[in-house]
Amino acid sequence: MTALAPARSTRRLILAGAAVLVVALGLVALMVVRPSAASPSGGSSLSAPAEDSVDAGFARDMAIHHQQAVEMSFIVRDRTDDVDVRRLAYDIINTQANQRGMMLGWLEMWGLPKSAAGPPMKWMGHTFTPTDDGSLMPGMATDAELAALTAAKGEKAEVLFLRLMTVHHRAGADMAQAAAGAARTDVIRNLADGMVRGQQSEIGLMADMLKDRGAKP
Repeated sequence: MTALAPARSTRRLILAGAAVLVVALGLVALMVVRPSAASPSGGSSLSAPAEDSVDAGFARDMAIHHQQAVEMSFIVRDRTDDVDVRRLAYDIINTQANQRGMMLGWLEMWGLPKSAAGPPMKWMGHTFTPTDDGSLMPGMATDAELAALTAAKGEKAEVLFLRLMTVHHRAGADMAQAAAGAARTDVIRNLADGMVRGQQSEIGLMADMLKDRGAKP
Protein backbone atom coordinates (compact mmCIF):
# COMPACT_ATOMS: atom_id res chain seq x y z
CA MET A 1 0.00 0.00 0.00
CA THR A 2 2.78 2.41 0.93
CA ALA A 3 4.65 1.65 -2.30
CA LEU A 4 1.75 3.01 -4.32
CA ALA A 5 1.41 6.24 -2.39
CA PRO A 6 4.35 8.10 -3.98
CA ALA A 7 3.28 7.12 -7.49
CA ARG A 8 -0.27 8.21 -6.81
CA SER A 9 0.93 11.52 -5.40
CA THR A 10 3.13 12.03 -8.44
CA ARG A 11 0.21 11.44 -10.76
CA ARG A 12 -1.89 13.97 -8.91
CA LEU A 13 0.88 16.56 -8.99
CA ILE A 14 1.46 16.05 -12.72
CA LEU A 15 -2.25 16.34 -13.43
CA ALA A 16 -2.64 19.42 -11.26
CA GLY A 17 0.35 21.07 -12.88
CA ALA A 18 -0.92 20.35 -16.40
CA ALA A 19 -4.35 21.71 -15.55
CA VAL A 20 -2.98 24.89 -14.01
CA LEU A 21 -0.72 25.50 -17.01
CA VAL A 22 -3.51 24.98 -19.51
CA VAL A 23 -5.88 27.20 -17.55
CA ALA A 24 -3.32 29.99 -17.38
CA LEU A 25 -2.46 29.81 -21.07
CA GLY A 26 -6.11 29.53 -22.04
CA LEU A 27 -7.14 32.58 -20.07
CA VAL A 28 -4.28 34.64 -21.46
CA ALA A 29 -5.13 33.59 -25.01
CA LEU A 30 -8.78 34.48 -24.52
CA MET A 31 -7.97 37.90 -23.12
CA VAL A 32 -5.45 38.71 -25.84
CA VAL A 33 -7.11 37.20 -28.90
CA ARG A 34 -10.77 37.75 -28.01
CA PRO A 35 -10.95 40.78 -25.70
CA SER A 36 -14.71 41.20 -26.21
CA ALA A 37 -15.54 37.57 -25.44
CA ALA A 38 -16.49 38.26 -21.82
CA SER A 39 -18.99 40.93 -22.75
CA PRO A 40 -22.56 39.55 -22.56
CA SER A 41 -23.92 42.48 -24.58
CA GLY A 42 -22.36 41.24 -27.78
CA GLY A 43 -24.08 37.85 -27.59
CA SER A 44 -20.69 36.18 -27.49
CA SER A 45 -20.56 32.42 -27.09
CA LEU A 46 -18.19 33.00 -24.16
CA SER A 47 -20.54 35.20 -22.11
CA ALA A 48 -21.11 33.52 -18.77
CA PRO A 49 -23.76 30.79 -18.74
CA ALA A 50 -25.89 30.20 -15.66
CA GLU A 51 -24.68 28.04 -12.80
CA ASP A 52 -27.35 25.42 -13.55
CA SER A 53 -26.75 25.47 -17.32
CA VAL A 54 -25.80 22.55 -19.54
CA ASP A 55 -22.48 24.27 -20.20
CA ALA A 56 -21.48 24.52 -16.54
CA GLY A 57 -22.84 21.09 -15.63
CA PHE A 58 -21.03 19.39 -18.48
CA ALA A 59 -17.76 21.17 -17.70
CA ARG A 60 -17.91 20.11 -14.06
CA ASP A 61 -18.92 16.50 -14.65
CA MET A 62 -16.62 15.88 -17.59
CA ALA A 63 -13.67 17.32 -15.68
CA ILE A 64 -14.22 14.64 -13.04
CA HIS A 65 -14.77 11.95 -15.68
CA HIS A 66 -11.57 12.93 -17.46
CA GLN A 67 -9.59 12.94 -14.23
CA GLN A 68 -10.20 9.22 -13.74
CA ALA A 69 -9.34 8.42 -17.37
CA VAL A 70 -6.01 10.17 -16.88
CA GLU A 71 -5.43 8.27 -13.63
CA MET A 72 -6.12 4.89 -15.26
CA SER A 73 -3.80 5.79 -18.13
CA PHE A 74 -0.96 6.60 -15.74
CA ILE A 75 -1.53 3.29 -13.98
CA VAL A 76 -1.35 1.13 -17.11
CA ARG A 77 1.57 3.10 -18.51
CA ASP A 78 3.69 1.85 -15.61
CA ARG A 79 2.46 -1.75 -15.83
CA THR A 80 3.12 -2.70 -19.44
CA ASP A 81 5.90 -2.48 -21.99
CA ASP A 82 3.50 -2.77 -24.92
CA VAL A 83 4.16 0.13 -27.28
CA ASP A 84 0.58 0.46 -28.56
CA VAL A 85 -1.02 0.47 -25.11
CA ARG A 86 1.51 2.95 -23.78
CA ARG A 87 0.95 5.20 -26.81
CA LEU A 88 -2.82 5.11 -26.23
CA ALA A 89 -2.28 5.87 -22.55
CA TYR A 90 -0.09 8.87 -23.41
CA ASP A 91 -2.70 10.13 -25.89
CA ILE A 92 -5.45 9.93 -23.27
CA ILE A 93 -3.28 11.61 -20.64
CA ASN A 94 -2.35 14.51 -22.91
CA THR A 95 -5.76 15.00 -24.52
CA GLN A 96 -7.96 14.64 -21.47
CA ALA A 97 -5.70 16.55 -19.08
CA ASN A 98 -5.69 19.45 -21.55
CA GLN A 99 -9.46 19.31 -22.03
CA ARG A 100 -9.96 19.16 -18.27
CA GLY A 101 -7.80 22.26 -17.88
CA MET A 102 -9.85 24.12 -20.49
CA MET A 103 -13.16 23.24 -18.83
CA LEU A 104 -11.95 24.30 -15.38
CA GLY A 105 -10.56 27.47 -16.96
CA TRP A 106 -13.92 28.35 -18.50
CA LEU A 107 -15.67 27.80 -15.17
CA GLU A 108 -13.13 30.13 -13.57
CA MET A 109 -13.65 32.75 -16.27
CA TRP A 110 -17.42 32.48 -15.94
CA GLY A 111 -17.16 33.02 -12.18
CA LEU A 112 -18.84 29.66 -11.48
CA PRO A 113 -17.93 27.05 -8.87
CA LYS A 114 -15.92 24.09 -10.13
CA SER A 115 -18.00 21.58 -8.19
CA ALA A 116 -21.77 21.18 -8.21
CA ALA A 117 -23.86 21.50 -5.09
CA GLY A 118 -26.22 18.73 -6.24
CA PRO A 119 -25.80 15.28 -7.78
CA PRO A 120 -24.01 14.81 -11.12
CA MET A 121 -25.77 14.51 -14.49
CA LYS A 122 -28.59 16.89 -13.54
CA TRP A 123 -27.79 19.02 -16.59
CA MET A 124 -28.72 16.00 -18.76
CA GLY A 125 -32.22 15.91 -17.31
CA HIS A 126 -31.58 13.07 -14.91
CA THR A 127 -29.37 12.45 -11.91
CA PHE A 128 -26.95 9.74 -10.98
CA THR A 129 -26.42 8.81 -7.36
CA PRO A 130 -22.75 7.98 -6.75
CA THR A 131 -22.44 4.44 -5.46
CA ASP A 132 -20.61 3.17 -2.42
CA ASP A 133 -18.10 1.37 -4.65
CA GLY A 134 -16.50 4.64 -5.74
CA SER A 135 -18.12 5.07 -9.14
CA LEU A 136 -19.12 8.74 -9.30
CA MET A 137 -20.80 8.70 -12.71
CA PRO A 138 -21.80 6.25 -15.46
CA GLY A 139 -18.78 4.57 -17.03
CA MET A 140 -16.42 5.37 -14.19
CA ALA A 141 -14.44 2.54 -12.68
CA THR A 142 -15.08 1.41 -9.13
CA ASP A 143 -12.48 1.41 -6.36
CA ALA A 144 -12.18 -2.37 -6.71
CA GLU A 145 -11.59 -2.10 -10.47
CA LEU A 146 -8.91 0.53 -9.98
CA ALA A 147 -7.26 -1.67 -7.35
CA ALA A 148 -7.33 -4.63 -9.75
CA LEU A 149 -5.74 -2.53 -12.50
CA THR A 150 -3.07 -1.34 -10.09
CA ALA A 151 -2.28 -4.92 -9.10
CA ALA A 152 -2.16 -6.27 -12.66
CA LYS A 153 0.87 -6.42 -14.95
CA GLY A 154 1.62 -7.11 -18.57
CA GLU A 155 -1.16 -8.36 -20.81
CA LYS A 156 -3.55 -8.75 -17.88
CA ALA A 157 -3.19 -5.04 -17.12
CA GLU A 158 -3.57 -4.19 -20.82
CA VAL A 159 -6.82 -6.12 -21.20
CA LEU A 160 -8.30 -4.74 -17.99
CA PHE A 161 -7.34 -1.18 -18.95
CA LEU A 162 -8.81 -1.52 -22.45
CA ARG A 163 -12.07 -2.91 -21.07
CA LEU A 164 -12.40 -0.26 -18.37
CA MET A 165 -11.52 2.55 -20.75
CA THR A 166 -13.99 1.30 -23.37
CA VAL A 167 -16.82 1.54 -20.83
CA HIS A 168 -15.46 4.89 -19.66
CA HIS A 169 -15.33 6.28 -23.21
CA ARG A 170 -18.84 5.08 -24.09
CA ALA A 171 -20.33 6.94 -21.15
CA GLY A 172 -18.15 9.96 -21.83
CA ALA A 173 -19.24 10.04 -25.47
CA ASP A 174 -22.90 9.93 -24.38
CA MET A 175 -22.33 12.90 -22.07
CA ALA A 176 -20.49 14.80 -24.78
CA GLN A 177 -23.22 14.07 -27.33
CA ALA A 178 -25.80 15.56 -24.97
CA ALA A 179 -23.70 18.68 -24.42
CA ALA A 180 -22.94 19.11 -28.12
CA GLY A 181 -26.66 19.30 -28.81
CA ALA A 182 -27.81 21.40 -25.85
CA ALA A 183 -24.98 23.68 -24.69
CA ARG A 184 -25.35 27.42 -25.28
CA THR A 185 -21.71 28.39 -25.74
CA ASP A 186 -19.73 27.60 -28.85
CA VAL A 187 -16.70 26.57 -26.80
CA ILE A 188 -18.58 23.80 -25.02
CA ARG A 189 -20.47 22.66 -28.11
CA ASN A 190 -17.30 22.48 -30.16
CA LEU A 191 -15.29 20.75 -27.45
CA ALA A 192 -18.06 18.23 -26.80
CA ASP A 193 -18.45 17.47 -30.50
CA GLY A 194 -14.72 16.82 -30.76
CA MET A 195 -14.88 14.56 -27.71
CA VAL A 196 -17.62 12.45 -29.30
CA ARG A 197 -15.59 11.88 -32.45
CA GLY A 198 -12.33 11.32 -30.60
CA GLN A 199 -13.68 8.87 -28.04
CA GLN A 200 -15.68 6.91 -30.59
CA SER A 201 -12.52 6.53 -32.66
CA GLU A 202 -10.60 5.28 -29.63
CA ILE A 203 -13.40 2.84 -28.79
CA GLY A 204 -12.90 1.27 -32.21
CA LEU A 205 -9.14 1.19 -31.71
CA MET A 206 -9.50 -0.47 -28.30
CA ALA A 207 -11.87 -3.10 -29.72
CA ASP A 208 -9.16 -4.05 -32.23
CA MET A 209 -6.52 -4.12 -29.50
CA LEU A 210 -8.66 -6.41 -27.36
CA LYS A 211 -9.28 -8.69 -30.34
CA ASP A 212 -5.52 -8.90 -30.91
CA ARG A 213 -5.22 -10.16 -27.33
CA GLY A 214 -8.02 -12.70 -27.70
CA ALA A 215 -10.27 -10.75 -25.34
CA LYS A 216 -13.75 -9.31 -25.63
CA PRO A 217 -14.65 -5.71 -24.74
